[in-house]
Amino acid sequence: MAKPAPQRYNSLREFYPYYLSEHQNTTSRVLHFIGTGLLILVAIAAVVLGEYKWLLLVPVIGYGFAWVGHFFFERNKPATFKYPFYSLASDFKLFFDILCGKQKFRSSTK
Repeated sequence: MAKPAPQRYNSLREFYPYYLSEHQNTTSRVLHFIGTGLLILVAIAAVVLGEYKWLLLVPVIGYGFAWVGHFFFERNKPATFKYPFYSLASDFKLFFDILCGKQKFRSSTK
């Protein structure tokens, strides 16, 4: 069960445990990982190839995969709506934590 969000977070360190509690479904985590990975690749390709219009795809890719995970698998509301900056930073933190083995696709709490 997701832990209730306090009214206000004062740091990413405070927010991240809440973020993880909202991302317990394995399929949702996989979708977040794919979306974040693709947006990084598209952003790099856009800059390297000088195709800056591709940067318009970055939010569509990132949020598209994440929101499918939330609406169809987590069945919760994305934290982006209430905590846009902490949520974005946490997306990248989870991506790199999974990549480095600090987090798994399968949540240990579920």
